[in-house]
Amino acid sequence: MLEIKCPYCGKRSQIEFSYGGDAKLERPKLGTEVSDSEWNEFVYYRNNPRGEHLELWHHISGCRQWFKVFRNTATHEILSTSKIDEKIK
Repeated sequence: MLEIKCPYCGKRSQIEFSYGGDAKLERPKLGTEVSDSEWNEFVYYRNNPRGEHLELWHHISGCRQWFKVFRNTATHEILSTSKIDEKIK
């Protein structure tokens, strides 16, 4: 089980959090025309990287804040965490 350091609450057990996906994924801009294939690509296709990856996590059983986690997906080592508006260290 992972121990995740929430930037608001400190270290907590993984069971208090929910994974939110790739933090680098860009949503299509509002008000622009998006083709069915572009929308399909955005909704259904994701990279599954091995190694260092920036992710979004939600502290569902604590402060309820979203934050970023820089994690190695091969070893599950958490390299750093930060608030949404902060640069990752």
